[in-house]
Amino acid sequence: MSSGQPADNLVPADDEVLFLPLGGAGEIGMNLTLYGHDGAWLAVDLGITFGGDDFPDHPILMADPAFIAARRERLAGIVITHGHEDHIGALPYLWQRLRCPIYATPFTAAMIRGKLARAGLDRDPVIEVAQGERIAVGPFSVEYIAMTHSIPEPNAVLIGSAAGSVLHTGDWKLDDRPIIGRGYDHCRLHGLRAEPVLAMVCDSTNAVVPGRTGSEADLFKPLVAVGETARQRIIATAFASNVARLVTLARVAASLGRRFGVIGQAMERMVAVARVTGYWPEDLPALVDGGHLGHLPRHEVFAVCTGSQGEPNSALARMARDAHRDMLLDPGDLVIFSSRVIPGNERSVERTQQRLRNLDVGVITDQDALVHVSGHPAAEDLRRIYNWVQPPLVIPVHGTPRHLAANAQIARSSHVPEVQVVGNGDLCRLSHRGMRRLGRIASGRLSLLPDGRLIPVADDQLRSMRAKVL
Repeated sequence: MSSGQPADNLVPADDEVLFLPLGGAGEIGMNLTLYGHDGAWLAVDLGITFGGDDFPDHPILMADPAFIAARRERLAGIVITHGHEDHIGALPYLWQRLRCPIYATPFTAAMIRGKLARAGLDRDPVIEVAQGERIAVGPFSVEYIAMTHSIPEPNAVLIGSAAGSVLHTGDWKLDDRPIIGRGYDHCRLHGLRAEPVLAMVCDSTNAVVPGRTGSEADLFKPLVAVGETARQRIIATAFASNVARLVTLARVAASLGRRFGVIGQAMERMVAVARVTGYWPEDLPALVDGGHLGHLPRHEVFAVCTGSQGEPNSALARMARDAHRDMLLDPGDLVIFSSRVIPGNERSVERTQQRLRNLDVGVITDQDALVHVSGHPAAEDLRRIYNWVQPPLVIPVHGTPRHLAANAQIARSSHVPEVQVVGNGDLCRLSHRGMRRLGRIASGRLSLLPDGRLIPVADDQLRSMRAKVL
């Protein structure tokens, strides 16, 4: 390390905040960020990413936690911002190496508990935190600040310490008309400008997109208009975790006079969690069991299923292969892709869509009609939040190098005094004097094998993966 302090002996001092991304800085997915202060470390999120068609031998990947696993006695806790797979998906595989409390709001906590239970972990390390609550985690204070995103209970976290605070935004958008849950906490975000914030670590996913990200409420009328063109079954696919989208689609089905149900285990689990935690509105019509939808008259069916990313074992992929147990598609049925394609999944999605067309099934995507809005901030949203918070330092994360550079340029044009683009493994010291780079920490990836084993990704393969996002 350039600081002269060996990584093996690295202990955060009481007059500094250390910042160390191990995943999610230079890529979209597998988020894992560490903060250090006064002898302790705090982890924010523990997610996965997918190898996709480019790396079929590595279908599920996650950041290698070796650095913090070697210091787990100093790890005060894992703070989870929200329940997406790229933020919680690695917990069932890596928590045994870390064995510390996991902090999450109720919806996310329910998702995590289900994952840990399915992985056979009988200990419940999850501590529930209310949105807006501030808690002590070792020498840190952690405040959950409500945001809006494409899942219930997204949060920014304000990580406080005696040396100053860091605003870690998690994933967010500025949706003034959210379908479910509370809105973003404008007053709290605006009030941060008066506090000793050292840095803002900010989502960059849509930094290359001009304007503002639309509201979930914008989708109802366009989806109804698309649905009115269908004469037979309507099958929609979306991210299972986007509960607000499922609610919107259920209301579209009711408006069209169709019976509504979900198909696919991930989606069924999500609806169950939404019901338990109060995010499934009671005024929605009763769901038809997924196994019964295929037996209804075709003009009555509105089903939502997994498979928006072309996952080979998803419900939609099996329908496209005429291999689904409960639902076979007929010529004239309509499939709506109410989602965006995650980079790396383009070929998988196109294969599924072509198979559907070969069955003479209609396909509608976000290129054809307004059937999807993003959950991440576009350029104007970033400018708005930088104006509200007025941070002295912005560190873009959650994006490829192209996204990080775009976010950095937006921050500079918003008169942020200091902007620093970092990558996985960059160890940095944050203070009221700004950011100082201390050196590099090894930051690899682990690959989950079909038999459940985790193996390190070889260096040459890792270089190839990183080159793909440049």
